[in-house]
Amino acid sequence: MLTIFAPSGTALKRVEGVDPDVLHDSAVWVDMVNPTPEEDRAVERLVGIAVPTREEMQEIEISSRLYVENGGRYMTAIVMCGSDSDTPRTTPVTFILSGHRLVTVRYDMPKPFALVENKLGRSSSAGLNGEGVLLELLEAVVDRCADILERAGADVDSVSRAIFEPEGSARTGHAKRYSDILIAIGRKGDLTSKVRESLVSIGRVVTFVIAEADNVKWSKEMRAQLKTLQRDVASLSDHASYLSNKITFVLDAMLGVVNLEQNNIIKLFSVMAVVLMPPTLIASIYGMNFRAMPELEWPHGYPAALIAMLFAAIGPYMFFKWKKWL
Repeated sequence: MLTIFAPSGTALKRVEGVDPDVLHDSAVWVDMVNPTPEEDRAVERLVGIAVPTREEMQEIEISSRLYVENGGRYMTAIVMCGSDSDTPRTTPVTFILSGHRLVTVRYDMPKPFALVENKLGRSSSAGLNGEGVLLELLEAVVDRCADILERAGADVDSVSRAIFEPEGSARTGHAKRYSDILIAIGRKGDLTSKVRESLVSIGRVVTFVIAEADNVKWSKEMRAQLKTLQRDVASLSDHASYLSNKITFVLDAMLGVVNLEQNNIIKLFSVMAVVLMPPTLIASIYGMNFRAMPELEWPHGYPAALIAMLFAAIGPYMFFKWKKWL
């Protein structure tokens, strides 16, 4: 899908009824979502740049993500998607600056793009160009990463309280509770690692743009905005590292609590085995070698023994369930 945005008054509006063979002269942002080969060729012909393929966008070499070609500045960043779901993911997004026009190529729907479209659709600065839209997108991506890290930090604190300050019956072991906590820790660790990967790629893009800003003679305000963005990315990267260390600590603490409770249960079993060992020893020596045993003549002795064995098996199981060891 090919979407073109052009200034209209004090806002950036979507150009309806786009003809792939005719590009609006005033268009400052061309957004390509899952582009078709025809749309790729149309943009390449009209803008004069080569649109990278999905495979090229997924290359991890810096030289494949940040480079200048035919006057166009190519920047590929990793952006978070689906962070509010149980399966967060990342997707590569390529930003191409050609002249004062921005071309974005993506194969997913990161939330910052919709936020920037709505924001600029309501109001935008006078003389907005591709560089301004790029800064808006980068700021939205960084702000989104900050929100995700804040939410992840609050969730990790909640998990930490569940481990160190359990309430009521949660103070005793429960296999399902521990399983839920471990799953929550794993999900937050995965989310944090993806955010950190996104921040690293965004930081590289910002550094590349700052280095290229001298060649395109950006305004002083844009340079200051880039410097602020670079500091925000650095601080968020540090926070992501701190959060990763905290998640590792919580995971270690969780495993330590599990091991401690398992040791206590094994200790109880060991004590019970020692307590029952002397009666077992006496019974193994003397057995039932007594002439005067009333039960030998009892007609219901055998059924009673079967019932006693059944209760002897069910009793410990119910006790373990009550203690939430199972």
